[in-house]
Amino acid sequence: MRGRANEAIGGIKLPAIIRTEGLTHVYSEGTPFRKVAVGNINLEIEQGGFVGVIGHTGSGKSTLIQHFNGLLKPTSGKIFVDGVDIWENKQDMRKVRFDVGLVFQYPEYQLFEETVYKDIAFGPKNMGLSEDEVDKRVHDAVRFVGVSQDLLEKSPFELSGGQKRRVAIAGVIAMEPKVLILDEPTAGLDPKGRDKILSQIKEYHEQQQNTVLLVSHSMEDVAKFASSVLVMNNAGIYAHDSIQNVFSRVDELEKMGLSAPQITKVFYKLKQKGFPVDSDVFSVKDAKNQLQKMLSRGDSGKC
Repeated sequence: MRGRANEAIGGIKLPAIIRTEGLTHVYSEGTPFRKVAVGNINLEIEQGGFVGVIGHTGSGKSTLIQHFNGLLKPTSGKIFVDGVDIWENKQDMRKVRFDVGLVFQYPEYQLFEETVYKDIAFGPKNMGLSEDEVDKRVHDAVRFVGVSQDLLEKSPFELSGGQKRRVAIAGVIAMEPKVLILDEPTAGLDPKGRDKILSQIKEYHEQQQNTVLLVSHSMEDVAKFASSVLVMNNAGIYAHDSIQNVFSRVDELEKMGLSAPQITKVFYKLKQKGFPVDSDVFSVKDAKNQLQKMLSRGDSGKC
């Protein structure tokens, strides 16, 4: 299942924006509580991709992504961002943290400024940008995440949960990172709020043509918005491949405590029972298209 996610159509390999060589991180080294969180990771994340990152709790996915902008230092191995070894020169680390923006789970807990505007502007100001450029980035960021301009002078603590989440994401987007990493950005939101935020992130990705990594427990969200999937299992990479190649392995995923999207499992079971369906269905849209094809072929009676 590995290795095909960073190949473009026609087999042309896309350049890697993030690359790791033997990346290993060990917690509590030298104690009885020693734990290998990620072990000997060799990975390439293609420039401009939208990658879903999945794995059971404790698989190492959160530890892995915190290495990409230098929040964690490897026990051994190397990390390259845009071709630069981020730990070779510590003076480069400031730039790395602007190039790789990380949005933590429940990012609204990181809000602290007096107004929404100041909170979003905090990152760009620390980049040393002019006031005009900071102002432009703030307004661009709120447009991307769907925050109304009339909220900019309000306290972030007056906002709803979904609005706070979008403001926190806007604060990272305003730094215009080459890589945007989101760790469970929709945790705790209702389905409508979750879909709205992810749709806005997808639109942002398409317009900016940067790289997005989405860590999620929702296989439906990954299948709907990502273009490839990175599967973590037992501190290592189990797969890094296309949506189709990963989610078509329903039995393998279930053995790891994961799951394919519900709609995929439905069609997988139908095919096992002998119905004339394709199991490569990963969204409601895919299911609709396949059912329409079946009806046009006159196969409906077989179901």
